[in-house]
Amino acid sequence: MPPLPYALSRFHTVRRRTREVMVGPVGIGGTNPVRVQSMTTSDTQDIAATVRQSIALAEVGCEIVRITAPNVQAARCLKPIREQFAAAGFGHIPIVADIHFLPSAAMEAVEHVEKIRINPGNYADKKKFAVTEYTDAAYDAELARIHDAVTPLILRCKALGRSVRIGTNHGSLSDRIMNRYGDTPLGMVESALEFLRICRGHGFNDIILSMKASNPKVMIQAYRLLVARMDQEQMDYPLHLGVTEAGDGEDGRIKSAIGIGSLLADGLGDTIRVSLTEDSVYEIPVAQAIARKAMSMWGNPKSQILNPKESEASGSSEVGLNVSSSSASDAIDPFVYTKRSVTPLSISPDFAIGPELPPRVVTRVASVAALAEAAQKFAATRLADTPVEGLLVPIANSADIEALKSAAFPAGAVPFLDLASTLTPADLAGLNTSAPVVLVRAFDATDEDAEALAGFAKLARAKNHVLAIATSAWAISDAYSPVAATLRQIGHTGLIFTPDDTAPSAHHEIGRYRALAESLRTLGSHAPIWIRSTKSVHSSLDIGHWSFRGGALTAPDFLSRLLDASVLSGALLCDGLGDLVSIETEPDPVRALKLTYNVLQGAGTRSSKTEFVACPSCGRTLFDLQTTTQRIRARTGHLKGVKLAIMGCIVNGPGEMADADFGYVGGAPAKINLYVGKTCVQYNIPQAEADDRLVALIKEHGKWVEPPVGA
Repeated sequence: MPPLPYALSRFHTVRRRTREVMVGPVGIGGTNPVRVQSMTTSDTQDIAATVRQSIALAEVGCEIVRITAPNVQAARCLKPIREQFAAAGFGHIPIVADIHFLPSAAMEAVEHVEKIRINPGNYADKKKFAVTEYTDAAYDAELARIHDAVTPLILRCKALGRSVRIGTNHGSLSDRIMNRYGDTPLGMVESALEFLRICRGHGFNDIILSMKASNPKVMIQAYRLLVARMDQEQMDYPLHLGVTEAGDGEDGRIKSAIGIGSLLADGLGDTIRVSLTEDSVYEIPVAQAIARKAMSMWGNPKSQILNPKESEASGSSEVGLNVSSSSASDAIDPFVYTKRSVTPLSISPDFAIGPELPPRVVTRVASVAALAEAAQKFAATRLADTPVEGLLVPIANSADIEALKSAAFPAGAVPFLDLASTLTPADLAGLNTSAPVVLVRAFDATDEDAEALAGFAKLARAKNHVLAIATSAWAISDAYSPVAATLRQIGHTGLIFTPDDTAPSAHHEIGRYRALAESLRTLGSHAPIWIRSTKSVHSSLDIGHWSFRGGALTAPDFLSRLLDASVLSGALLCDGLGDLVSIETEPDPVRALKLTYNVLQGAGTRSSKTEFVACPSCGRTLFDLQTTTQRIRARTGHLKGVKLAIMGCIVNGPGEMADADFGYVGGAPAKINLYVGKTCVQYNIPQAEADDRLVALIKEHGKWVEPPVGA
């Protein structure tokens, strides 16, 4: 049975059609732009501080402000907050009350704000990690109880014209859902659909849904599955996208871009929140940049709303979409992560590609002349966990080939020679090297390039080199393509494939790779695929200043490169595609190297350092998350393969930590609970002692190594 469809196309960006849901005066879904929102971090009962933070968010472009209401007293404070926020000139910006456990708090909050967020795993349900066998009758009885608990809120929202976000979190699924569906994307979707059906039963449709997780793979799969299930039941509700507990700095931005950006590229998503463990104003420029990227891909939102049948019936070509290709499928299961099968390829003792191996990192330098300076920079940087594996050098002419004879590559690095299209195999006759080399060359579907392909393939095999082919999916699969015919003659072993980003294509950047993988599959080839970030979509966009407390990431240009690379590489890696990765838009080779490893870590495909799952803070937080996260990272950031969760309160505690190895969770003011997995092992530790106790706990479980000297 083929996978359920979740998008109109996986090769073109065509916006999913949704109904419009009004949050006060702000429309979400329909033909509205992607809305950007964030959350205050102050104690909600500190009305003045919460109003100040709401104003600060509004002033930097936040379109919807969310405020936690953990109890009835906090919910009552939403009334003066709403009034003072409006009096300051922001009556047009809606406020959302964030509710987890208490229906009574929701019933108070709905009187004062435009939208209520409820978490199905917590709201009128329970999470005690109890293992219970639910009979159908017992399960139905629980649903009936939840129906009765949720109904008053739904009816009041309907009467007042409020909207509701049904916000499922991967780590806070109820025991009932966990016991039937497990801690899975399917469980997340079923949890939301249960509440959604209650709303629909009351004729209430002002609903937005979210499927958040700290793992971008899980988050992406859950949203896709939700859309597929809604389509089955003819539902068209808009989506709120976000990667929860993404962390801070570069890592938090990468994870958010991977999860949010890849879904927007497939046309899914109507409002977004980038959850960073930083002051919430720093979330806004990142979210705006991601939203602008998506909308630049969508083009005219009204034309992009058309579905293929409507386009065909109307004869419309506004979306620039070939209808027959929009519905083309590929062999990737979008709901279950499976790494694409790849033929093993050993380029050097330290550079092997295979089905059980992580993606390899290739770093570009500007020229042959720049090799010496790059080698010095690499030597001056600690690279134990981020080695220089492949070094890509542009080769424009015979002078560059001659210069290679005296060029020194970093120890262990495989030379990748990016050959100009004017160079021929004869030009490389003087390239004398006993070390393995990857020859990189673009080939289009012409007789001349087919002849060149045969010549380069012969040269590579004679010299024990590898040939990386940059070409279009069509050029290697079409029956009339000379390049495809040549490939059938020479075979596919010992080759690497990547799209030619200079060739015209109807596909978006991610779609180029999906189409390439599908073309290779039809050829019966399992050759490696190389993901190359070579274009900066954001380069012409004004994304503003950005930074974060205690960090040095302040350059908008770097943010644009980070986001572009994260969306492209992350989306493909989460689909199981990609055996080599390079980020060639970043000119500094050391920074490009580190960024590539960080993207691989964010996508969950290669670990080079400690993984942090850190919530973004809110009014429930019981300690300063920002300084605590930075302090713990300074002591534990060298623990490769270890995942640490830093959570401000129990709501974002054991459930939200999902698959973390250790947890550091606020249990009470100035008190910390420590977890191993989802089990609390130490309660109410004074915060002044908690860092040392965490390190001791890691040592006790055999996960500790001493940091490198000088780190």
